[in-house]
Amino acid sequence: MKIVVTGALGHIGSALIRALPNRFAGAEIVMIDNMATLRYPSLFDLPKHGRYSFIEADVRHADLRPLFKDAHAAVHLAATTDAAGSVNNPAATEANNYNATAKVAAACAETGTRLIHLSSTSVYGTQAETVSEDCPAEDLKPQSPYAESKLKEEKLLRSNSGLQAIVCRFGTIFGVSPGMRFHTAVNKFCWQAVMRQPLTIWRTAYDQKRPYLELGDAVRAITHIIEGDLFDGTIYNILTLNATVRDLVEAIRKLLPDLRLSFVDSPIMNQLSYEVSAQRFIDRGFAFTGDLQRGIGETVALLETANRG
Repeated sequence: MKIVVTGALGHIGSALIRALPNRFAGAEIVMIDNMATLRYPSLFDLPKHGRYSFIEADVRHADLRPLFKDAHAAVHLAATTDAAGSVNNPAATEANNYNATAKVAAACAETGTRLIHLSSTSVYGTQAETVSEDCPAEDLKPQSPYAESKLKEEKLLRSNSGLQAIVCRFGTIFGVSPGMRFHTAVNKFCWQAVMRQPLTIWRTAYDQKRPYLELGDAVRAITHIIEGDLFDGTIYNILTLNATVRDLVEAIRKLLPDLRLSFVDSPIMNQLSYEVSAQRFIDRGFAFTGDLQRGIGETVALLETANRG
């Protein structure tokens, strides 16, 4: 089996490439990354039993057909993921996300490669208490250029009749990996807390519920899709739990009691609170086992060695 991973050195990709050889013995793992974020350590200490090849390339410009030829599946992770940062640079977000997805989807259709595409639960913006994949169009109100690009990518994939694909709306990722970043809520708060900085919290977000996805659950969800050949053209919400920012803060406070909070304004000011349902994916035989307190504990423990003063 051959599996291609774009954005292979990122937060999710760096964990996924380490898990794939354990779930798919003998598989050829083709890793593609443009190295824009210079995450070279994601390539360090890969499992020795893995059959890896790394290609430094931008999927928007590379000839993908030779790389995707004979591949069973492609996991498309290459994207700009900083939702707040995308507000100041919507054109670059569009280029990095939508254009990259269009190129990957075309290569998959041409080579017969199955596609796992990562979207985001940030495409929602609803007044309903709970939202599912079958929500009405008025519940899809992306609040950032990042989320807008993800919704546009979903529409592109649904319009490609020659594509075997699945769309995964992931919750906000938390958990430790070699390529992890610290611009999303849980990781950013852990970094600020360990560094004795005030936690910068969006003023309107403290008691709003949002979906979060533990990294181990994210990786297992991807392997579950490949193992079950679950390329049914359907959209799936994939998340470990719904939680408020207050919940995140209190989980960190259990480990670092002397937290300080700083409430700030944000260009993304969704006033609504809602939960996202992952029941459709659970009905496909998947069990979420991640734990917010455990994930925060692992992240804090990793960082604390750098700031023991």
